[in-house]
Amino acid sequence: MRSFVTTVKILIICTAFLSLLSCNSNNGNGGKPDSLAIRKSIEDASVLKPAEAIKKMHIEDGFEVKLVAEEPLIAAPVAMNFDNKGRLWVVTMMDYMPDTSGTGEDMPTGKVMILSDTNGDGVMDSSKVFLDSLVLPRALCLIDGGILVAEPPKLWYYDIKDDKPVNKTLVDSSYADGGNVEHQPNGLLRAMDNWIYNAKSDVRYRKQGNKWLKEKTHFRGQWGIAQDDEGRLFYNTNSENLLGDYFMPGLGSGNTNQRKVAGYVESIIKDNRTYPVRPTPGVNRGYMEGVLDDSLRLTNFTAACGPVIYNGGLFDEAYHGNAFVAEPSANLIKRNILTDKGYIVDGKQAYQNKEFLASEDERFRPVNLYVGPDGAMYIIDMYRGIIQHKTYLTPYLKNEIKERKLTNPLNCGRIYKIIPKGGDAKNIVFNNDPQQLVELLKNKNGWVRNEAQQMIIDSNYTAASPALHEMLKSTDNFIPVAHALWTLEGLHALQPADVLPLLQNNNWLIRMQALSVLPSVMNKNNYNQFLPLLQQLVNDTLAAPYIGYIMHNMQQYNAAAAKQILMQLTSKYAANKYVADAVISNLENKEESFLKEVVKINADTTTVFARRLRKVIDDIAKARSQSNQKKLAALYPRGAHIFTTLCQTCHGLDGNGVTALAPPLNKSNWVQGNKNQLIPIVLYGLTGPVKVADHLYKSPEINGDMPGIGSNDEYNDEDIAQVLNYIRNSWNNKVSGSAITAKDISDTRKKYEGRQKTFTMEELEGIK
Repeated sequence: MRSFVTTVKILIICTAFLSLLSCNSNNGNGGKPDSLAIRKSIEDASVLKPAEAIKKMHIEDGFEVKLVAEEPLIAAPVAMNFDNKGRLWVVTMMDYMPDTSGTGEDMPTGKVMILSDTNGDGVMDSSKVFLDSLVLPRALCLIDGGILVAEPPKLWYYDIKDDKPVNKTLVDSSYADGGNVEHQPNGLLRAMDNWIYNAKSDVRYRKQGNKWLKEKTHFRGQWGIAQDDEGRLFYNTNSENLLGDYFMPGLGSGNTNQRKVAGYVESIIKDNRTYPVRPTPGVNRGYMEGVLDDSLRLTNFTAACGPVIYNGGLFDEAYHGNAFVAEPSANLIKRNILTDKGYIVDGKQAYQNKEFLASEDERFRPVNLYVGPDGAMYIIDMYRGIIQHKTYLTPYLKNEIKERKLTNPLNCGRIYKIIPKGGDAKNIVFNNDPQQLVELLKNKNGWVRNEAQQMIIDSNYTAASPALHEMLKSTDNFIPVAHALWTLEGLHALQPADVLPLLQNNNWLIRMQALSVLPSVMNKNNYNQFLPLLQQLVNDTLAAPYIGYIMHNMQQYNAAAAKQILMQLTSKYAANKYVADAVISNLENKEESFLKEVVKINADTTTVFARRLRKVIDDIAKARSQSNQKKLAALYPRGAHIFTTLCQTCHGLDGNGVTALAPPLNKSNWVQGNKNQLIPIVLYGLTGPVKVADHLYKSPEINGDMPGIGSNDEYNDEDIAQVLNYIRNSWNNKVSGSAITAKDISDTRKKYEGRQKTFTMEELEGIK
């Protein structure tokens, strides 16, 4: 009976939507496009062969798209790595959303495949299964003769012998614990600093012999992660073009009380506009005003993912260092131009009213982008109709999928590469000669440089150390210097004498790398060699934030000297938020005492530094009362489970929100206030800015939209009541009056029967 009622509701909504569209026809509507005619023109969403799919792609002049792999070699690819033989290791996720209900999503149909090009024509023609029977695998990383594979919730490492997995080792039992498929860690990017980083995660990993190190880092992104020539990380959330770090990734996460560190998780591209070449009504919130334009094309990112910073050396110089971002919902890839202003990274879209690549094929679903060993840019195309996960799937999109028969097939998938038109893309041949590998650290292709660095480290080629030391003296180009530094660091062969001259180099990019690697080489026996120079570098405005971060390490060797430098930074750069947050990153559980000392020197409590330190102190106070969680979980078991698997990925386990994703639930006026305003948020979602505790949260500080779960059949009215009662009593939240009941949820559904549109803050404020 419930399913019949739901179906009737969907039909009513869709009939109303089509009626609305008919009002947009040219008949007496001021010349607006005929929306019904537009819809009719895209009714056919049939599967195209790769050659036909390529013809549907509009690519930037001077470039062409080439097929690399297709079904049946692969199906539903989501991530890949090249090995040094030019083979592709691909993760496939065929069990993702088999239908709009996600039926069978927990079936073990995922694989890790090895693809080879046996005849050298650039197209993969051989495929073998490395691992199978996986449930929703999502990432992989080749390292030290083995492979990391993420299969939620665990992260596994396998040694590789004759292209077969042996010696399975559990690296992390909670790698992807909690959240749904779209909101779990992924990426496994082996970065220049020899650590492995992830999107949708605040953890990094490193292999040391037979042991795995796991450390806290900044929480970054949603799906996909990339680095530039300088080793800085870039990522995004689904509604934001590009986010990234101004500083190297291993710095600045030392104070767990500090929720936001300036210079990390920064909005790099503020413009989120998209320009599809086809109507895209099949997006989750396509029924909402402003999501689609008059031509039914997506106006702004709704599924931004899989970014790459192009440094392959095959494209013209104008494309070097550009950020490319995939948007599977709009069937396109965007190009952004990045520029450095000191240590700040800024950027803009490369074009207005067009994209680098956009397809007319609705099933073209680019989900990850990479630079390859030939310098080409590679595209993983999941090639399927359903891309939105069931957790947030709206009745509107369910109907779109049904009407245009987008559910099947599930066994497609392609990998393409983009090259200059008529260009000749050739892979580098690697061998095990340490000297050749050192020379490859100078290669114009960033993938080649990274691979050479990793091969030297994984093979423990200490014989390469003299050549690497010598490379540090050729400071006319920072790129080989940077790789030489981090390769020596990975070999545990870096010496103070290598770093000291570089700290004084006139080239800021070289100084930056030397400062970044310093915590790895500085110890109790040699810190005095660095201390006088660090004291001088306090006056270097570009180096100042790095000096602040390095004091985290200096404190354990000479606490008095470290504190003196921190006080100097505080005094000299009181108006600089980047230096302020670098200083604060050293002050875990000493924030209040440090503030008192600062005020003695400078009584002005309105400085940027003072304001940011007080914010951390306030956040500490908010986080103190969390002893009630276990009791609440026993009282509301289903609510606690839903919070852990669904809500905490954006709002944080402590309820204090996650930067770039969602505002706090802890001490939120919406959570503690009128239940008639709170229930609609969870059922139907919230869009636009929202004021919480007198602070207006808006993009890019948070994601622009929170989807509702009212149309998700997994959660009944009692479930939703439980999760609301759980958050209304968690942390520092205190709610007077009776608990929310399943009837309250049911009554709210009846009140807004037929509604799909998310609420705005202004609408909610009008509810009594």
